[in-house]
Amino acid sequence: MQAFPFEAAGAPFPHMSRARVLIYSHDTFGLGHLRRSRAIANALVRERPGVSVLIISGSPVIGNFEFGSGVDYVRVPGVTKQPNGDYRSLNLSVSIDEAVGLREAIILQTAETFRPDVFIVDKEPTGFRGEVVPALERLRHRGCRLVLGVRDVMDEPALLATEWERKGAAEALCRYYDEIWVYGLKDFYEPLVALDLPPEVARRLTYTGYLRREVPQKSALTRYPKLTKAPFILVTTGGGGDGDDVIDWVISAYESDPSLELPALVVFGPFVNRDRRRGFLERIARNPRLDAIAFDTKIELLMEQATAVVGMGGYNTFCEILSLDKRALVVPRTHPRLEQHIRAVEAERLGLVRMLSEDGGRRDPFVMAEALRALPDQRHPSEVYIPGLLDGLDVIRARFARVLDDPAALQRLPEAAE
Repeated sequence: MQAFPFEAAGAPFPHMSRARVLIYSHDTFGLGHLRRSRAIANALVRERPGVSVLIISGSPVIGNFEFGSGVDYVRVPGVTKQPNGDYRSLNLSVSIDEAVGLREAIILQTAETFRPDVFIVDKEPTGFRGEVVPALERLRHRGCRLVLGVRDVMDEPALLATEWERKGAAEALCRYYDEIWVYGLKDFYEPLVALDLPPEVARRLTYTGYLRREVPQKSALTRYPKLTKAPFILVTTGGGGDGDDVIDWVISAYESDPSLELPALVVFGPFVNRDRRRGFLERIARNPRLDAIAFDTKIELLMEQATAVVGMGGYNTFCEILSLDKRALVVPRTHPRLEQHIRAVEAERLGLVRMLSEDGGRRDPFVMAEALRALPDQRHPSEVYIPGLLDGLDVIRARFARVLDDPAALQRLPEAAE
């Protein structure tokens, strides 16, 4: 692959019609980071012909997704979180330190070879266990525009401040990043407010709005269960790695209340525990108002068809609910982070969704049944007017275009910051 030459740091980027963007997808768990990175990548290559976007990801299912022309990916060895909170290599028989060292080397080599004009880092300023720092150092001195992208809600403010201090993330945020994109609205939530950022860093923040999702083209080979030919409820827990309780609660509601008329389709996700999925499938097979599929990379198609949605309130599901204007029941997790719960509380406050809490771990099937029964009469998100709510990709494209057209107008960090 031929690399384009760079000018001095801070100088206008050459060959802007053939600009390159590198995206680091922080994906040690689930699908959220990958799907968000994919949405941004596809939007950027549609902005201008000739732009190339390369996503660095450790997701084991990245090859299942379709990407726009101009988008490709580099897979680094995966890692996974264990029940005790520790991490281990997903597939390789090596220590976690060896796995991180290998990932770090691949990330740095990719950055050096691809030579991006813009580097977008998802969620973690230093990457998983600091693995992205060497690439940040190298690209910063070459004049690459460095962007941190964070979702609307990260965690409880006090916990986030402590975690970022421990990781050196706040320092990295000040040292390296030219821009910080918050994929939400300031009036909805301010995810970094507890960090007490210096004014010069706070000025780099841009609240983009949520990332609008589009319905992909349906393949002629796609076949969905029979119940989707009539009104139905879609039950999705994203990647599925932490959605067992929600799925169990919905199934229990149908088992306990025969009067529930609207059927439900459960989408397990690729990371659901195999034994739990087997048990769920046995129960679903006994109930004519339920069906299930394992995983769908184009879940927007199913969501568009659905009468309503039950989900956990992860960022991507929330974007899809808003984009496709679906009545939604959100059942957020509260461990190990309160991210989903905070998002659900704010969304319900604004009238965008309805939230159902587990009530201290007690999941009454009749409470869920009543919530499911009420879904068809719930108002649509579009009935609540919130300016800029789904402008995220438009704002990102505009920021990207400004960098391409006039990069000198976006001043880099002062030398004193070094």
